[in-house]
Amino acid sequence: MPASVKPLLKWVGGKRQLLPALRRFYPPEFGAYVEPFFGSGAVFFDLWEREQLAGHRVLLIDSNPDLIGCYETVRDRPDAVASALEELAEGYAREGRAHYYVVRDAMFNPLRAERRTKGRIAYTPDLAAMLIYLNRTGFNGLFRVNASGAFNVPVGRYDRPRIVQRARLEQVAQALGAPGVELRCGSFAEASIAAQAGDFLYLDPPYAPLSETSSFTAYTSPRFGADEQLALQQMLIELASRGCHVLLSNSTAPAIQKLYEGDAQAQSAGLRALRVQARRAVNSNAARRGPVDEYVITNIAGVDTEAVSSQRPPAIRARAGPPLVVRDQASDKSDSTRVFPANTGRKPRETG
Repeated sequence: MPASVKPLLKWVGGKRQLLPALRRFYPPEFGAYVEPFFGSGAVFFDLWEREQLAGHRVLLIDSNPDLIGCYETVRDRPDAVASALEELAEGYAREGRAHYYVVRDAMFNPLRAERRTKGRIAYTPDLAAMLIYLNRTGFNGLFRVNASGAFNVPVGRYDRPRIVQRARLEQVAQALGAPGVELRCGSFAEASIAAQAGDFLYLDPPYAPLSETSSFTAYTSPRFGADEQLALQQMLIELASRGCHVLLSNSTAPAIQKLYEGDAQAQSAGLRALRVQARRAVNSNAARRGPVDEYVITNIAGVDTEAVSSQRPPAIRARAGPPLVVRDQASDKSDSTRVFPANTGRKPRETG
């Protein structure tokens, strides 16, 4: 059994605290696993630890080139990343918060700019170590860039941050380097090109803001706004209609409620919008960091779905939908050698 593994990076919207609710919707049988908004990868690592990805092809996509570059480097050279991270941790121990700004402004941003080419960043062990260091010691683990593309998150308020965790680096490297696992820097829309009937997709987009002052959709460029949420909804409907198992998390903003609870096309595709409680970790007002309702939107017949929504208004209880198309055993076995289509620049088919 794989060793217990936690996400390597803190990430806005990370899903570790939501895992108990999401696990109810892990399908018992599926083809490939596709995650179009990889982020901290909490669901992937959870599935991997539970041995539910053995023998399956896995495609992990994120539009953030720093994130993918860091993960690729940790996968390929975990020891070198750990050694560089130990040096940075020693500097933080000597100089404290001042060391953070030296690393951010005099080391990370210049090297990052130097190694950027054609929309990607060619990460080295040193650069990956710096990103992990800044993530562990920066404010709330945010990743944010300014108009010039430079990382500009301020230092966090940590007395003794855990900067070096060699065992975790090795575990993450093992999971990402497992047979059949592919990392890809690209748009969430690539999932629609790659996914086939019977595949399982977990989608964790930047959440729609509950108010004008609560938006966290612009920490990576470009923004993920109303147009992108609509495109995602259309993709989810198309995937569900194709026979994929889909599971999406999002805020309970009115715009998201309209897209899923109030949309006949989404309902006819078998999508159900359930509310679950999660803890909000990022808010400018500390008093507002607490339990908040979030959506789990899926066409998967989850375990005890009625219990998930039993305390919510009737409109958000699980709705019955058409049965999923599930592959037979022979199809599932062939999935371990399946090759996902490369990014060709082709857009997925639009629906509606």
